[in-house]
Amino acid sequence: MKEWYMEYEIQRNRPGLLGDISSLLGMLSINIVTINGVDEGRRGMLLLSREDSQMKRLASILDTMETIHVTKIREPKLRDRLAVRHGRYIQRDADDKKTFRFERDELGLLVDFMAELFKQEGHKLVGVRGMPRVGKTESVVAASVCANKRWLFVSSTLLKQTVRSQLIEDEYSEQNIFLVDGIVSARRSNEKHWQLIRELMRLEAVKVIEHPDIFVQHTEYTLEDFDYIIELRHDPNEEITYEVVSNETMFSDSDFGGFDF
Repeated sequence: MKEWYMEYEIQRNRPGLLGDISSLLGMLSINIVTINGVDEGRRGMLLLSREDSQMKRLASILDTMETIHVTKIREPKLRDRLAVRHGRYIQRDADDKKTFRFERDELGLLVDFMAELFKQEGHKLVGVRGMPRVGKTESVVAASVCANKRWLFVSSTLLKQTVRSQLIEDEYSEQNIFLVDGIVSARRSNEKHWQLIRELMRLEAVKVIEHPDIFVQHTEYTLEDFDYIIELRHDPNEEITYEVVSNETMFSDSDFGGFDF
């Protein structure tokens, strides 16, 4: 059985429309796995079929229906699965396809999205942009738990200011999620800390960089090296700026008692 994603736009809603589509799928021996609204006036389905020809016949028949307009029939992508699961699509930058946007009230969707990324094997570099106290670090930690991965702070301000210059042997696991705060690393680090980050970059594991724009200003890495950029805002009109962040008292040793490992 092969899995497919089908999405259609309702042109004229009427009672029994979904029943008609379900009956058609049944006659073609196509099973419905999940169904949900994915946008205003749109519905998405995860389907199972034994032969590609069944889906071609389905597309041909649905094309004759005036009540709906089929927008997608394809093998499901991660965004498709999450859209059906959460009832909404992840916002993606029109110009930069690796940038995904979330709002504070979409933390469940964000955590689910990152958890799916964290489950994938191999090197992955994820950047997270957002203003202070919007939920960046907490979301990464929650996604690590959902992915059944251990998270390690290489630099952070979650509890106290953390800047690590070495790890113990069992922490160099490819199953760990390594978290780096780009601003903390830029302001409080030393050469041993940067050497540790370079070692981790060569590791076939997931690295999450908060404030990636600041991070690339102080390293040999560029934004092109990132596989995904995630932006988290309190509301869609919020501007992510580092002027406020730079003036935060979070960088004061007297407030946090910064310490090194």
